[in-house]
Amino acid sequence: MPVTLVVGGQWGDEGKAKIIDYLARDVEFVVRFQGGANAGHTVVVGSERFAFRQVPSGILYPNVTCVLGGGMVIDPTALVEEIDAIASRGVHVKGRILISNQAHLVLPYHIALDCESEDRRGDGGIGTTRKGISPAYADKARREGIRAADLTRTPADLRQLVEAHVRENNKILKLRGAKTLSPARVADDLLSARKRLLSMVTDTRPVLWQAVDDGKQVLCEGAQGSLLDIDHGTYPFVTSSSCTAGGAAIGTGLPPAGFDAIVGIFKAYCTRVGNGPFPTEDKGAVGKRLREIGHEFGTVTGRPRRCGWFDAVAARTVVKLNGVTDVALTKLDVLDTFDAIKVCTSYRRGNDTLGVFPADARVVASVKPVYEELPGWKQATTGCQLGDLPTRAMEYIRQLEDLIGCRIHLVSLGPERSAMLHLPRVRSRAR
Repeated sequence: MPVTLVVGGQWGDEGKAKIIDYLARDVEFVVRFQGGANAGHTVVVGSERFAFRQVPSGILYPNVTCVLGGGMVIDPTALVEEIDAIASRGVHVKGRILISNQAHLVLPYHIALDCESEDRRGDGGIGTTRKGISPAYADKARREGIRAADLTRTPADLRQLVEAHVRENNKILKLRGAKTLSPARVADDLLSARKRLLSMVTDTRPVLWQAVDDGKQVLCEGAQGSLLDIDHGTYPFVTSSSCTAGGAAIGTGLPPAGFDAIVGIFKAYCTRVGNGPFPTEDKGAVGKRLREIGHEFGTVTGRPRRCGWFDAVAARTVVKLNGVTDVALTKLDVLDTFDAIKVCTSYRRGNDTLGVFPADARVVASVKPVYEELPGWKQATTGCQLGDLPTRAMEYIRQLEDLIGCRIHLVSLGPERSAMLHLPRVRSRAR
């Protein structure tokens, strides 16, 4: 089936947007299957930089229809603002965005509860983006959420529904000493957004099924990385949805066996935003240098990212977990000036050697990375063609292939669309 899935291989911020943008040239549908306005995808086109939060970055190609899937939690007011911002830059959006009627809505009380919860945790906070994601998914699990399908109600019926939910959540906010919300104001704002979004709301499942039956190319994108998955990540320092391949079938309505290719995106080093264990984090000069050269600051929050060396233990676990068929490696150029480059090949915990990323975050926090050191190439790779890539840079790529057990077929050497190498299929020693 002509369906490609793109998943993040680390803790997010792997450069998925650029890879999605690259792959979207040849597709007719781009589908986001989970997450919400807590994700930031940045695409650079010439001298212009586009930052997307809820709208798939495929919107930049006029032949692409963008689908906000049923696994998402959508902030309707923020979505209207994002669509207007995209349109203001000359991108034609009318008729090109579809919203699954199964997607849940993020409303102001979700954001208020998220902020209150993080404030209450103090230094022990999860490190959320304070966009209301967790409370919205919690409402979904409790079967108390408001879905995009509810936008098809009459205005009076929708107002009654929303105001009732606001009053109920105000009780919780008041109990916790937080500021309560005006039920009428929240309803007014949603009804205003409804006018703009209602024509986009539909059952997107048969749309995608028909596209696949017709042989059209479909690209599915996740938001956060696999190590932030609610089930397989470093719980509780995770996101609130399934951002691995298993969640893609649920969040799109496409069958699990229907994904023809699963592309895992890995940065040539590692970064993480927010709290939680990070085995290869470097809190010294190397981490600072990676952050500065790589401009490692969150697209949504602007927070500085924690940085460290590539973690092959985590990467090969993610490859197995998602059934990754191909890897795209991003930001290789950030390593151009390093004399030596380290790769974590295993973990040590006491007298034990671990080759699989642990399921318990407490164990992850206790391990010590075992590194292999490789010589740096000390040459600029930005803008390189395949034949110009330094030998040691290619050796680094092949070594990562061997360690993670999957071929690397795309290498990004900068933020621009053109800064991409497509590697030939060279047999790796990976098993």
